[in-house]
Amino acid sequence: MQEFSHRQRIQNVNASCEGEFPVKAVSVEDLQPGMVLARTITNDDMVVVLSEGTVLAEAHMTRLKVLDIPVVYVKDEYELSKIYRTATTVFNRGNAFIKDYEGIVDEAQEIFDDIKKGELSVEKTQEVVDDKLTPLTQSSGVIDHLYNLNHLASDIYNHSLRVSVLAGVIAKWMHFDSSRTKELILAGFLHDIGKIRFDRRLLEKDIDKLVGEDYEAYTQHTVDGQQILNGMAGISKGIKLAAMQHHERMDGSGFPFGTTGPDIHEYARIIAIADIYDNITTEREGRVKRTPFAAISYFAENLYTTLDPMVCVPVLTHIKDAFLGSTVTLNNGVTGTISSYPNDFAARPVVSTESGALD
Repeated sequence: MQEFSHRQRIQNVNASCEGEFPVKAVSVEDLQPGMVLARTITNDDMVVVLSEGTVLAEAHMTRLKVLDIPVVYVKDEYELSKIYRTATTVFNRGNAFIKDYEGIVDEAQEIFDDIKKGELSVEKTQEVVDDKLTPLTQSSGVIDHLYNLNHLASDIYNHSLRVSVLAGVIAKWMHFDSSRTKELILAGFLHDIGKIRFDRRLLEKDIDKLVGEDYEAYTQHTVDGQQILNGMAGISKGIKLAAMQHHERMDGSGFPFGTTGPDIHEYARIIAIADIYDNITTEREGRVKRTPFAAISYFAENLYTTLDPMVCVPVLTHIKDAFLGSTVTLNNGVTGTISSYPNDFAARPVVSTESGALD
């Protein structure tokens, strides 16, 4: 079938709103710290340079000048105003989801900072899971809304939040009870806690390109995560193992210990899926943001090798339904609607256009 970009659909929707809520084209020379990018900037290879929503600092402006980018689009004063944010929240469920999500980010950072100081409050963390993260997982269109978020995956707090929400959605698809669902959401939130001991530069690197000491340092975050959680009362064994084993793979090809299927905790198998999905579909500097269908394809290809089919099958069964009816743009410029899928785990949907169905 024709290739298409879910991200392009989002750009088209945004473009249709620009007449009502215009953005401003500003020369890089005239940018001021604090301005907010209205459009993602990519290079010729479609690799993200700066994400939409980035609050510009001097370092960003210097980078844009070095890259010889003359003009960028920034959000105007009205779009940034409280009135506009309130109005769009009322009329746009996606904005409401993002508003609720972003309201948790500061709390997440505070919790991680407390953990770094050895002061984790399990009660406070559980309260965030119960009162804020769990309701997000029940939101209509949560998978689509997560794709709209433009935070960099290298940001521990945002990545951990997204993985926790995804884990909660998967728990719903797997028919977990309320208690296990909340525990899995907490496991997702804390799965990368070992990265608080990271050298900052490792957070910006692609794991697939790490070698030698850098790779060893990266793999250590799983062991560090379990060690950090071992010293904290009220954290279950499953949550601790999710931190240590979320990079393990069913065939023993993962790390840190090459653990195989039967010995990988169920929470770790689920968090692995949520972690992979987020890494594939989130913008990050130096890497192309791919569509949810790239993640679906990855899960289908690794269904019976590196990943747990008991997790993959419900994910593949339900996640496609989240995009039924979505408008997509094919690589030939034709717009269509996702109308159905083949009767297997193929990632490519059937897209209906005015000229007929394409698969």
